[in-house]
Amino acid sequence: MNILLVGEYSRLHNSLKEGLVRNGHQVTLIGSGDIFKKYPVDINIDGRFIKNNFLLNKVRHIIYKIIKLDIASIETFFRFKKHTSILKDFDVVQLINETPFNIDSYFEKKLLHFLFTHNKNVFLSACGDDYIFISYLLSGKFSHSTVSPYLENPSLKKEYKNTLCFISNKQKTIHDFVFNHIQGVIPASVEYNIAYEDTQKKLPIIPNAINTDTIKYQQLPVTGKIKILHGINSSNYIKKGNRYFEEALAILQNKYADRIEIVTTRDLSYNEYIIHFLSTHILLDQTHAHDQGYNALEAMAMGKVVFTGAGKAFTDYYQLTKKVAVDTTPDSKKIAQDLEHLILNPSTITILGKQARDFIEKEHHYIKIAKRYEETWLANS
Repeated sequence: MNILLVGEYSRLHNSLKEGLVRNGHQVTLIGSGDIFKKYPVDINIDGRFIKNNFLLNKVRHIIYKIIKLDIASIETFFRFKKHTSILKDFDVVQLINETPFNIDSYFEKKLLHFLFTHNKNVFLSACGDDYIFISYLLSGKFSHSTVSPYLENPSLKKEYKNTLCFISNKQKTIHDFVFNHIQGVIPASVEYNIAYEDTQKKLPIIPNAINTDTIKYQQLPVTGKIKILHGINSSNYIKKGNRYFEEALAILQNKYADRIEIVTTRDLSYNEYIIHFLSTHILLDQTHAHDQGYNALEAMAMGKVVFTGAGKAFTDYYQLTKKVAVDTTPDSKKIAQDLEHLILNPSTITILGKQARDFIEKEHHYIKIAKRYEETWLANS
């Protein structure tokens, strides 16, 4: 098949592409690379000339404040238009999100309209923020979620401005437009599977693909200091629950200074961040989730112990009998206790790391996942 993957978050489409190519398909990935993470794409339509020019970027922000138009969206629109001759007649197109280009809604809809007009079989991946998912989170049906801080403290509305945009009338218009044209929507995790449960066109969940050929299992010795990595993305600091990790680490820092090494990073590109994985025993991922995002999955593939969402909904779905990650909720003391247990029982780190790797190979292997996508696309085309 000739396949077009549109947009990129956290390397989801890159890993899927690698599996599809291994299975003999021709794949093109178009997108912006996901801001500072700079994931590779075949066709880069990011408005980078404006964004990377100091003066133009200043003007860009001024214009946005006045008329709420991001002029970088115009650059993205014209970059896309340059490639329209090769963005037609694909066997399958998959959008990573209902707003895969992440630009001004007028231009977003224009680009989506082109894809829908010139390609028959378009599918949507349910991942990232979108109208249905954010609406479900705001309903409070999850015991905790990325919007829990806002639900508990509405004064955080400013910090959640970008999130709340996904339930606006403008977003609902795009959501309806997309759902009127797609063949189906494929949840990428347990959380999205739950949120989309009663949605028309929902297809079975397909977990994120992880390239276990390039991400090697590394059983690190735990005879010396235990290295704990806390990676912070400033824009998601509140939503990911980073403060709970910081509070937990503060509890342990002095008590176990001779046994642990704490590394905190902030806003690193993917290639820079992945380097820290190599020498890390424990990764602190997030406290508000019920499943793992890409950052956590790649760390688990390396054999790291990951503090992330791994509660009942997750274990029930995968019918797990062994722990593959440390289920983490917004509770600093509980996080500190779980970390302390690992510090005092370092052999457990090795055991959990191996179980994490085995889980990834069984449930997230990129070639197997690519095959599941192929079967789902064909069955619903």
